[in-house]
Amino acid sequence: MKVRYSREDDVLLVETIPAARIDYAEQSGSLITHFTADGAVVLLEILDASRFLASALQAALRGTEEPVVVA
Repeated sequence: MKVRYSREDDVLLVETIPAARIDYAEQSGSLITHFTADGAVVLLEILDASRFLASALQAALRGTEEPVVVA
C-alpha cells in the first residue's frame, strides 16, 4: 500500500494495488474509488482530505457510525 498527500490540492491518495490498471472509477461525495476490470479496488482518492478526515475522526471519537459526508 502506498499513501500520498498533496497539500496544495488537499487530496489524499491511497494506492492499494501498485501498478494495477484502472478500468473505471466511482465517486461518492469526496471519495473517488478506482477499480480494476474485475472490481478490485486499486486507488482511493479523497478530495478535501483535511476536512474529510477531521469529520471521520470526530465521528469515530463520538462513537457514532454515521457516514462521513463532506460536500
